[in-house]
Formats: sequence, structure tokens, C-alpha cells
Amino acid sequence: MRAAVVGKNRKAEIVEREIRAPGHGEALLTMECCGVCHTDIHVLKGDFGDKTGVIIGHEGIGIVTEVGPDVTALKVGDRASVAWFYSGCGHCEYCTTGRETLCRNVKNAGYTVDGAMAEKCIVPADYAVKVPDGLDSAAASSITCAGVTTYKAVKVSGIRPGQWIAIYGLGGLGNLALQYAHNVFNAKVIAIDINDAQLEFSRSLGATLTLNPKTDDVPAIIQEKCGGAHASVVTAVSRLAFNSAVDAVRAGGRVVAVGLPPEKMDLSIPRLVLDGIEVVGSLVGTRSDLAEAFQFAAEGKVVPKVTMRKLDEVQEIVEEMEAGKIRGRMVVGFNHK
Repeated sequence: MRAAVVGKNRKAEIVEREIRAPGHGEALLTMECCGVCHTDIHVLKGDFGDKTGVIIGHEGIGIVTEVGPDVTALKVGDRASVAWFYSGCGHCEYCTTGRETLCRNVKNAGYTVDGAMAEKCIVPADYAVKVPDGLDSAAASSITCAGVTTYKAVKVSGIRPGQWIAIYGLGGLGNLALQYAHNVFNAKVIAIDINDAQLEFSRSLGATLTLNPKTDDVPAIIQEKCGGAHASVVTAVSRLAFNSAVDAVRAGGRVVAVGLPPEKMDLSIPRLVLDGIEVVGSLVGTRSDLAEAFQFAAEGKVVPKVTMRKLDEVQEIVEEMEAGKIRGRMVVGFNHK
């Protein structure tokens, strides 16, 4: 099979690989498509350690073509996902209390184990979430990572219908966060981005208020117009965005961190204490979160913006992403010509 691996030059390299038969509790997927995520770039560049030779990709959708012994969760012909949360231990305090993504023995597709950017992929059947009928595979690939990550973040924010939620960064993650917040949670969305084209796009998706930090004093305007946001979700990879998100929420507000900038954010301890501000992290989503995120997309409440590409273009896609030339999600189709 052909696969995209971490090359010795820290670039995506297309190679030929053999794949074994599925073992106990495993299923073999023939991949239909796999999205390219910024986390793939971190893996390629060795930001999380040297992963030379590992098959990248954790936004995969494939068809089950073979199952190993004792598999009951999947059957041949099912469509299933290959997500960043590849598997957990199944028995620790996190796995048994609905917080399985925090498992200390977690395996991550395209990082600690071979991922989905290949023509075939082995998955633990109990952890591969089935894709509902009516949801296009390319769209589902984006839900597998960007969608479930932002859906989970909006859930974690505790936002309620009619309340204000500020979303920082309206790229591949943020535009899905906006759709989940507006169409699923019935919240009023404030969209914040330094790109006016993204802000225009966010208005078409239902944003009530759009702000550009280059020209707007974002926290001041949010405090003035709506008394502060009830919650903020930060998908932007910017320390300034995190600082702004804290200043933009009202007393009792919650800031949910999703993006991973390398810097440290500034926190006013008196503000946190006296105004009861909460700052929490949100890491991708559980299998249950992904099933819910898939279903809302199948119902048309969330529509990812995807562009299909070829496997040979993976490194080109990575370079375009690094240069900020991408809108929406780039998805590799293994039968795409």
C-alpha cells in the first residue's frame, strides 16, 4: 500500500508499505480519505519528538474490509473513523469516568501508532466510531478531528441557549466551532479573527458580531455590547488571543483553551479570583463526543468546508498550510484523480 510517512528530512514522504492482517479486537480499513491537520505538521517537524517512519494522519474515514477475532463493534462494510484518540487503556480513572482522552497510556493515530494517511489502516474496533448514513466521507474526515475537537470545546464551555460565546480564530477549527455553537447549542456567537475574509465567512455562518483585533479593542467592545461573553473558545494559535479571551468574558465566565501556542498566557490572579473566571483546557473528544458530532453533521447542522486533494500532494498541502494559504480543510482522497 502507499502511505505518507515522516521522512528523515522532516517532510511528508510517500512510500510503499506492507500491512499485516488484523489481530485480536482489530479491524482493517480500506481508506477512502484522510484530512490534513496542523497536528500533522507538528509530528512531521518533530515538535513532539522524532517520529521518523511513522504514517501520519488522524482524520481518516475507511471501509471495514476484514475483522480480527472477537470483533463485535464493527463488521465488514461499515464506514469507520481513524481519530487522534486511537485508543486508551480502558481501565484507568480517566477511561472509566468519561474522560478517556486524558488516559496516561493513550495511543494517538499518526503519532504513537501508524495513522490514516495510507491506503489501508489497522484500528482497534472498539475505538473506531462508525459514520452515520447521510454524512459524506470527506466531511466526516473533518469531523473526526476538527469537528469533534470544537464540539467538545463548546460543550466544555457550558454555554446555554441565548448566551454569548466568543470564538477566537475562524479557520478550519473555528468555523466548525461557530456552527456547533450557533446551530446545535443555540448560542449567540462573537467571531474574532485578524482575517477579514474569515470574518465575512463567519457572518454567513450565523455570527452575530464579528471583530478584528487589528482594528478593534475586542474585550472592550464585547464588554460594552453584551456585558461580556458568557464563554470564550480559543482555537487561535496566539498568546494575545488567549489574553483577550480572558478579558472578554463576564464575571463567572469560562475560557476554553484549544489552540497550542508555544508561549505562556498572562493571567490576572485577582481578576480570576474576584470575578470567578475559569480557564480550562479541552483535548479533542471521546468516542461518545465523536458519535454526537458525526450525527449533528449528518443532520446538516454543521457543514465542513473541504477541498479534495491527492496523496502525492501531502507535502504541498503542508507547505500551503504553513504559509496560511488554506481555507477550510484539505482532504486527501485515495481514489481522487
